[in-house]
Amino acid sequence: MDNKKFTAEIKEKFADKIIEYQQHNDLRLTFAIQPEALFECARVFMKEKQFRFIIASGLHSREGFEIFYHFSNDSSGHVINLHVMLPHEQPTVDSLSELMSAAEWIEREIHELLGINFKGHPNLVPLISEGNWPEGTYPYRKDFKS
Repeated sequence: MDNKKFTAEIKEKFADKIIEYQQHNDLRLTFAIQPEALFECARVFMKEKQFRFIIASGLHSREGFEIFYHFSNDSSGHVINLHVMLPHEQPTVDSLSELMSAAEWIEREIHELLGINFKGHPNLVPLISEGNWPEGTYPYRKDFKS
């Protein structure tokens, strides 16, 4: 896979959806994208570019809720990260579970720990901590001081 050609193609295809682009090294790229573009971008990487979903990771920062979706093209060794930033109030993004069932459990975990709502997820029930803390309490949320 030609990095420059691949990157140029992705930048052109999603020009209005990419907020920021970072090339960490020859094999690792991060695209910060508009949250509403997540499903379509993930679909292109998986269906058209033959990347597979690895995992997603979420965190709460001063800027909002961040989710990094990690994809790999095993034949080339490339790793692509799609990064979305969600607002502190009502953090919501489309679920990728319709695209791949592998996203179901990690979206449940992120929902449970951070309170992010995944629109279209078939079963956002507690995964790892049922009964460990009150409903509506999200242990990985931070209380940022002004």
